[in-house]
Amino acid sequence: MNTATISYPKAQWWQQVRRKIAIAKQEPANLIGILLLVLFAYLIVAPVISILTDSAIVQAGDSARVHSAEGAFTGYYIKRAMTSRMSELLLWKPLLHTMLLSVTTVLISVALGVLLAWLVNRTNLKGKKWFATALIIPFMLPTWTFALAWNTIFKNRTIGGQPGWFEALGIQVPDHIAYGFFPIVVILSIHYVPLVILIVGNALKRLDGQMEECARILKASRRTIAFKIILPLVRPAILSSALLIFADCIGEFAVPYILGLPVHYDTLATGLYRSIDSRQTGVAAVLAGVIMLIGVITLLIDTRMMREARRFVTVGGKGQTAHQHRLGKLQGPMVTFVVIFLLFSVAIPLLTLFLSTVMILPGRFTADNFTFDYWVGHNLDTIALHNGILLTPEFWHAAWNTLWIVGSASVCAGVLGLLVGYAVMRTSFPLVGQTLRQITFLPYLVPGIAFAAAYLSLFAAPTGPIPALYGTPAILILALMAEKMPFASRSGIAAMTQLGKEPEEAARIAGAGWMTRITRIITPIQAGPLTTSILLPFISGIKGVSLFIILAIPATDVLTTYSLRLIDYNYDQAANAVVLMIAVIALGGTLLIQKISGTGLSQGLES
Repeated sequence: MNTATISYPKAQWWQQVRRKIAIAKQEPANLIGILLLVLFAYLIVAPVISILTDSAIVQAGDSARVHSAEGAFTGYYIKRAMTSRMSELLLWKPLLHTMLLSVTTVLISVALGVLLAWLVNRTNLKGKKWFATALIIPFMLPTWTFALAWNTIFKNRTIGGQPGWFEALGIQVPDHIAYGFFPIVVILSIHYVPLVILIVGNALKRLDGQMEECARILKASRRTIAFKIILPLVRPAILSSALLIFADCIGEFAVPYILGLPVHYDTLATGLYRSIDSRQTGVAAVLAGVIMLIGVITLLIDTRMMREARRFVTVGGKGQTAHQHRLGKLQGPMVTFVVIFLLFSVAIPLLTLFLSTVMILPGRFTADNFTFDYWVGHNLDTIALHNGILLTPEFWHAAWNTLWIVGSASVCAGVLGLLVGYAVMRTSFPLVGQTLRQITFLPYLVPGIAFAAAYLSLFAAPTGPIPALYGTPAILILALMAEKMPFASRSGIAAMTQLGKEPEEAARIAGAGWMTRITRIITPIQAGPLTTSILLPFISGIKGVSLFIILAIPATDVLTTYSLRLIDYNYDQAANAVVLMIAVIALGGTLLIQKISGTGLSQGLES
């Protein structure tokens, strides 16, 4: 009796398990999800673990210094970076510089961004619809566009080569203006102001206007309304934009590389690059771990804040349109302020770069000093650059590498992103879906320079059946594809969330196989999101620096690394010409996304 009562539930439980397994086998999303987990564990998780492991084991060539066998466990690199006589140079001073730059950039960009967001969303500012789009452009341009423009104007004789425009005009530029903390903060602030405008502006648009009207009826002053009602409601958006900017600044490489290294103003990102360049792999791993830790902590705080913000509901449900404040006598000054910001953030940098590419001697604005030789000239009077960039094979080699490497990575990321969305929304195993979500989001928590170091750590030497990939296009494609997966996967998940199972079920009943359903039903329906998920990584990859500066070699130069090599050789006109072309491609690609998605530029970037 007891045996029967025990065995029956066991038999019933086993039948249920077998039934679930049989049902799961019929759902292709389960197998796809498991395969994707294995793939991303190798492409995303393994490199991060590898770089962290490198900080605790003896690296090649360090056995004598560490007094341990290669591959043995050691705390040498952590001690060297944190407590040795070199620790101030290796870690603490770059960390201090990074924190000062990040905090100051956050304060300035948030202050300017909140003001501009308020002007274009909550006032009767003239031309605000045009301003709303124009103010986003600085965020679409590579940060080092501004850095090179600054260098063109303010460069002094500290680092040699051609002088900047001011020096050419006889105006002495001190180092603290030309290089280091001040210009880096100015440039990063200009770049991130649009991000604040987008995030805070979106919050202001959704703000329920009923509470303001009630306060106004009760004779509350403008100051009271601003600081007691509006500011508390948009505080989550302000703090979120501040944290996102801070996390991004931690891993910023291009601007400190151009304007910091000439005066030895190191940040964590440039310190990591110098450690890799000098073959201090263990120390580089420690620095990468510090960058990762700061990025993860910052973005986890942001995630928690966003979760708290979703719990906040304004009174009145949907509410009414927010009151548009009349600027009155401030109309002229505020329009002037916005125009000046656009001049310094868009017009002047791009015009400066263009003029620098057609000037023989910097800062001399005479007719005989202008030429297009640096674009299409022959037999230039330079050692290594004999023709204009459009007639230079190295430029077209870098352009071709950019298109096919970044393009291949973007297409792969877009397709994998759609498959991630399919697996997450269709899998029978919730754990698989949740794990897939988290793994594909992980690269967003790791700054690009640290992610590149992680890939170098894993793929610099053969690993099992995988040969050493460093120096090949494959490592660039894999790294770029993995780094852009957060955007591609979120796009794929969002697209598949809106697509019900009915079209696929109808095709299944009609006898269509899974491949047929994917290619003839799901892909055509999701053509728009798929295109966007390909174009977004492509545009970001075109103007990216951090991954390529670590992983590319001259044979695999892309436009970004090619321009930086020209900068190192002091071929400023040619370098600026390459950067201009990158900026045009990035801007054109963003406008293409706008046309495909059917949304305005600012609305498209909000998402």
